[in-house]
Amino acid sequence: MAFFPSRRGLLLSAATAAAAFGLDGTLAVADTRPHQRTPDPARGYVRHKVGDAEVTALYDGVWEKAHDPAFFSNATVGQTKRALTAAGFTTAFVTIPITTFVIKLNGKTVLCDTGGGDQVQAFNPNSVFVSGKTFANLKAAGIDPGQIETVLISHFHPDHIFGLLGKSDNAPAFPNAEIIVPAAEYKWWTDPSLTDRLPPGRRPLAHRIQTVIPNWKNVLPVEGEDEVVPGIRFVSAPGHTPGHTAFHLSSGHEQLMISSDTAYVPGLARRVRSGCGSCRNQPPQVARPRCRGENADLRLSLSVAGLRPVCPRWCRLCAGSSPRITRRSK
Repeated sequence: MAFFPSRRGLLLSAATAAAAFGLDGTLAVADTRPHQRTPDPARGYVRHKVGDAEVTALYDGVWEKAHDPAFFSNATVGQTKRALTAAGFTTAFVTIPITTFVIKLNGKTVLCDTGGGDQVQAFNPNSVFVSGKTFANLKAAGIDPGQIETVLISHFHPDHIFGLLGKSDNAPAFPNAEIIVPAAEYKWWTDPSLTDRLPPGRRPLAHRIQTVIPNWKNVLPVEGEDEVVPGIRFVSAPGHTPGHTAFHLSSGHEQLMISSDTAYVPGLARRVRSGCGSCRNQPPQVARPRCRGENADLRLSLSVAGLRPVCPRWCRLCAGSSPRITRRSK
């Protein structure tokens, strides 16, 4: 059985909302929220080689999601807890790590998504959302943020784009990098009529996006599934959001699909006939890897990496086989 999350709620922290939306700076909020219980990894990064490319997975934080009967559309809380136990996770909550990736290929340094920038909090008061560790782990991995030439954004949820924005002033965190975004996602979030159509909890996110991102001259919306930098192309994966996008890396005879929020919560993944692990909203549509060109044959080796595994787990696909989650370390 695969578990398909049906929804997720995120909102700005009170401090970020005050800075971003002009609330009274003297506002005091008592912090009675629970604190992180999942220990950070001893080392906040893991490196892999994909052909000639060096891929560094960076731990940005963790979402300790309180159990919610409505979160997984095809599993009860009891079934979820049993699956977590089998995977070696706590059953007190659903552990959802946040990962960003740096790819070094052909002399270029590319960051895939930016994490939450320590600016995201879960709606549920019993949940914990910790983010913003990407910069510290870049330093630990010996990567200079100033050397990042390109930032690829999979979609515009806070835990993927708030790392672009200064916490107190919305200043660009990567002012000298080109920020490449899916055009469908950009158009949807910057539509002026969107705010009134969103649930109240989502409106601050749309407001922040619309007042900041379109004013940056280094943002490039890209249509379709083009190669956005040499060796990396966009793969349309709508469902989680209208323009949700995965990243396909090809180098030599090896490939890597960074699935963004397509593959979700590896501890709950199960083999299924469609080859889909743990996906959101439209699994048959978004989970099918589409490898084109000379490397289209899966026998050339395709690995899949999501943004949710703990530092992280690659899923290797081979011709004629189902995906199996395995841990690789270096």
